Amino acid sequence: MSNISKGTADLKTISSLALALAAAGGIYDLRGQTLINVTQHHNHASRDGLYIEPAFTQAAVTNLQRDLTFAGTISGNVYAQPLYLDNGPGGKAAVIAVTESNNVYALDAANASVLWQRNVGSPIPLSHLPCGNIDPMGITGTPVVDLPSRTLFFDAMTTPNGTTARHLIYALNLDTGTTNSGWPVDVNASATFGTNVFTSQTQGERSALSVIGGSVYVPYGGLAGDCGTYHGWLVGVTITNPAQVTAWATTAGKGGAWACGGAASDGTHPFLGTGNTSGASSWSGGEAIIRFQPGPVFSGQSVDYWAPANWMSLDTGDMDIGGSGPVLINVPGATPPNLVVALGKDGNAYLLNATNLGGVSVPVAQAHVSTTAIIQAAATYRTALGTYVVFCGNTSQNQLTALRITVSNPPTITNVWTQSEGGRGSPFVTSTDGTNNVIVWGIGCEGDQRLHGFDGDTGRVLYSGGGTNELMAATRRFSTGIAAHGRIFVAADKKIYAFSLPVSKIVLTNLSKSTNGPFQFGFTNTSGMRFEAFATTNMSVPFTNWASLGAVPERAAGQYQIADLQATNGGQRFYRVRWP
Repeated sequence: MSNISKGTADLKTISSLALALAAAGGIYDLRGQTLINVTQHHNHASRDGLYIEPAFTQAAVTNLQRDLTFAGTISGNVYAQPLYLDNGPGGKAAVIAVTESNNVYALDAANASVLWQRNVGSPIPLSHLPCGNIDPMGITGTPVVDLPSRTLFFDAMTTPNGTTARHLIYALNLDTGTTNSGWPVDVNASATFGTNVFTSQTQGERSALSVIGGSVYVPYGGLAGDCGTYHGWLVGVTITNPAQVTAWATTAGKGGAWACGGAASDGTHPFLGTGNTSGASSWSGGEAIIRFQPGPVFSGQSVDYWAPANWMSLDTGDMDIGGSGPVLINVPGATPPNLVVALGKDGNAYLLNATNLGGVSVPVAQAHVSTTAIIQAAATYRTALGTYVVFCGNTSQNQLTALRITVSNPPTITNVWTQSEGGRGSPFVTSTDGTNNVIVWGIGCEGDQRLHGFDGDTGRVLYSGGGTNELMAATRRFSTGIAAHGRIFVAADKKIYAFSLPVSKIVLTNLSKSTNGPFQFGFTNTSGMRFEAFATTNMSVPFTNWASLGAVPERAAGQYQIADLQATNGGQRFYRVRWP
């Protein structure tokens, strides 16, 4: 091929390639491109916390490094998990983050520049609340994205009239950050259940939001310290009609739905965990796992809820079943195969039949698995050796514990390994294909402030946090990370951190041209990474002025190919491929 020169250029720590070539041909089908979108807490409605990442082999992650060029600067404290979108605002890959200062950010996932930013009102100072441990209180729970409507949903604690605390459920346009028509929804004005009326002043919203069917679901509990009158609530708002609000609340006082993972779902039903109620002489919604019909609507039938026989003593001892949200798992060959995992402040793990929860009854299986309270969001994964659940014990224990669920009738719980993660983070998991190269990741939240990685089957340390520059700062308890295209993102106060795998040198392949057609080129590299191509007609202009051609699709494992559809006149064009 004539008139082609190749070279490599280093942009900060980014692997890149510059090409000068004659514009020409090739036809490229984009339909094979797989997008990665982390739209909710722990990635899936089941709350499994599993991310398929071909680049994250157990061998490769020993070379993981914190990306010091990714500034990730935001304003406010952060308890919520970040989200990720391959096709974010302007078609750019984006990281979404929210803060307790009621700030919402869409950041460019490659360079952390702000694509848009919104503030939705003043947060509530702790001095203006009857109790609590978050100061100020703004957006606490992890948001959720509805991709079909390209909408971001979250709950914000604010003062719309300047004096009165309110929980407002917002819906923002994902591409612009503007508020959708008819939103926000004032929960005080909209949520009632029987004689229970929602009171924002004593309700907290720490749980992750969910989109199930055509509704967004928002759980609520109390504030740290259990002050005032509050209930456990699940509020549902119809996405296309925000005036249509359906709510459920515990009949007895308290019973908060406050676990950071929020409600899990099988695609139709929300499953919610509740905490201890106050003064109940008969079961009144607390210390339970509840399966709702869409709405949410609770049948009250035993098939749709489970509470342990000792729920009243758990109430008395403040031993919330709902300290960790439910996780849905499938164990092929077990009877029953579809299970709910519940983890309590009593240190117990419970297995429940997802299709018939059983009311106040003995669970399918039960094991005492922690000497301290379990308060976090668990994750689940499968390897050739079986199905696992991994969680973090609370307070000074700071360790991850992996349980294996046996293939039996009924299934049982076996403790397989424990490892220190140096803090109180909620684990998440990566696998190259869903069962191989499984890595359990933990964060030393409020501890050593490091990212840690472990072999999913054995607990063997694969990544121990790196060097001095790998440290994070001000990661909050129970926080979790996400993985996308060979990178891990972790949210902390005032900052989003990024960790990246090194990228091998790009080698061009499949160079082709045709008369009056777009130029096409490809290259080989690690599978699962995200590369972006840029073009210009003038090599001397700054790279910031080059035109983006978008992500380079991976046609097959490790084989990337793209066509410049704008290059049809045969003139000289220059190209650069950038990672991330």
